[in-house]
Amino acid sequence: MREIYDAIATRLRDETPFAVATLVATRNSAPAPIGTSLIVDCDGAITGNIGAGCHESEIVDAAHTALRDATDRTLEFDMSDEMLDGSACGASLTVVAWRPRREFASVAAHISSGSDSVTFLCGAYVVHVPGKRRLVIVGATDLASYLTRAARVADLHVTVVDPRPAFATRRRQPDADELIVGWPDDVLPELLERADAVVALAHDVKIDVPAIHCALASTVSYVGALGSRRSQLARREALRALGYD
Repeated sequence: MREIYDAIATRLRDETPFAVATLVATRNSAPAPIGTSLIVDCDGAITGNIGAGCHESEIVDAAHTALRDATDRTLEFDMSDEMLDGSACGASLTVVAWRPRREFASVAAHISSGSDSVTFLCGAYVVHVPGKRRLVIVGATDLASYLTRAARVADLHVTVVDPRPAFATRRRQPDADELIVGWPDDVLPELLERADAVVALAHDVKIDVPAIHCALASTVSYVGALGSRRSQLARREALRALGYD
């Protein structure tokens, strides 16, 4: 979804004519999150999709019309329609076809970055797009680079922390949003105030145990740790020495 808003911001800055169709409300289950959008360009090219199945062509047509007359259009769809051969999700969708004004470029760029939640008016609907969830990985290992890549696809903001400058490099961790050289005790207390998850992957007790200790002392909702059987036993002993059962 965020790539679409980056494309919207680019088109607005370049003053390229286009229209947008945005999912603004759902009832029951939903094929996509609120704010999901598609772009229809003046040459007929389509970017993105809303997940409305066979109704997608109606959405594109409405966006084409909005592109021509700059008038918002609101469409309602029942995804339990029998014409969807029983594979539909059963949701009811509301979609608005509209032409963003140039000043929407900054809003779109903010949504694209995912740094914070963003709320904007789309037709008669207020659309709220949450910021990215935040994952902190301790240990700039090869496994961390794979996890970072997967987490980015899942729309997480990823910070990789490692006290070893030779490990915490952009060459080793090219997909991290943030790369911090520092000891967990020093940097995690502040980072975890906004984090949703932390994973210890250093495979080094001197690094992993302080990271787990900081995580367990925080309000973060998910704490993970991976390593060999030997490193797991060493971490367990070190945590017991800190008073954990």
